[in-house]
Amino acid sequence: MELTHAIDGRRMVRAFSTEPLAPGLLDRLLERARRAPSAGNTQATSFLVLDQPTSVAGYWDTTLPSARRASFRWGELLNAPALVVITVRPSAYVDRYGESDKQRTGLGVDQDAWPVPYWWVDAGAVAQNLLLLALDAGLGACLFGLFEHESAVKTRFGVPSDERLVATIALGHPRPDTPGRSATRARLALSAVLHRNGWSTTHDQVASDSIR
Repeated sequence: MELTHAIDGRRMVRAFSTEPLAPGLLDRLLERARRAPSAGNTQATSFLVLDQPTSVAGYWDTTLPSARRASFRWGELLNAPALVVITVRPSAYVDRYGESDKQRTGLGVDQDAWPVPYWWVDAGAVAQNLLLLALDAGLGACLFGLFEHESAVKTRFGVPSDERLVATIALGHPRPDTPGRSATRARLALSAVLHRNGWSTTHDQVASDSIR
């Protein structure tokens, strides 16, 4: 699939079949997904892969107890045979920028020295890679946050305390689903977000398509 087609066609899939992924496919996708920009080539983004039924069930037991499932809008999301939790270690960036070739930046002091915490940027780039690669492989994917469940998921799966859980991506073979409520929001026209050679305010919000 051409990259432009993947970007245009990408959407969050919230319904999956129970069909397992082909052996080795997920590892191949992750090997490519991690080839994303990384500040200072720190490479501190990792993957917690849950691809066994007991592990996937354990994740949902931790984040979506059975008492809440009856009212959960996207029940077939739980059919996804694999969950990939994107993690990042912020302290690795401080360590990297404390090395001799980066010391002059002053970013090796502590995390607060970073005006923009680039660990979130780098993890987001890896996540986007994985979303596009999934589509290219004929799979569906859905990225969602852990929010208040981060600590419980870390405890359940033995994630080190200095890792932050950025997001979870469900992967599997897609089934027809109902788009999320946010999908009905109009996508801003390029002119609404593009400021060429200086910042000019514009309120042009003509939609080119729906946000997905």
